[in-house]
Amino acid sequence: MIEAPLCPNESERTAELEALDLVVSPPEQNFDRITRLARRHFGVNVALMSMVYKDMQWFKSACGLEDKSTPRSVSFCGHVVEKGEPIVVLDPAHDPRFHDNPLVVGRPRIRFYAGAPVYSPRGIILGTLCLLHDAAREFDERDLADLKDFAALIETEIQARVLRDKVAR
Repeated sequence: MIEAPLCPNESERTAELEALDLVVSPPEQNFDRITRLARRHFGVNVALMSMVYKDMQWFKSACGLEDKSTPRSVSFCGHVVEKGEPIVVLDPAHDPRFHDNPLVVGRPRIRFYAGAPVYSPRGIILGTLCLLHDAAREFDERDLADLKDFAALIETEIQARVLRDKVAR
């Protein structure tokens, strides 16, 4: 397993996640609606809004998975955050970065991963919208464009949340 390195702006990312109150916080219907639609649209077992934070990835929204977080060291999403671009892994069991990852060899037995970055209103990568499935599958350019659009919906919701908070003050 190859662990994703920390981002050069890790302290800024951490501060942004804390300021936006997106980690270790209750689920929110608006985010849950997006992950529910993404799961259905792509026909996958799991869709997550994963915020990569300190030594964990926190699932602000999880559709199809009971866990609320996993260690950052085993996260696929950490690679997306570090690279700043979407990552698609058609079969992690055959990818040197992930083949011996506990999430691949054990529960939830990931055999497909696709993740797109989610940015804050200030342009800082917070985490991902990601898809997991227990069988290898194809994912074409149209699928990738759709995943990016779903990630953009999450960004729009984060922006709306920021604006609602400002108005409430």
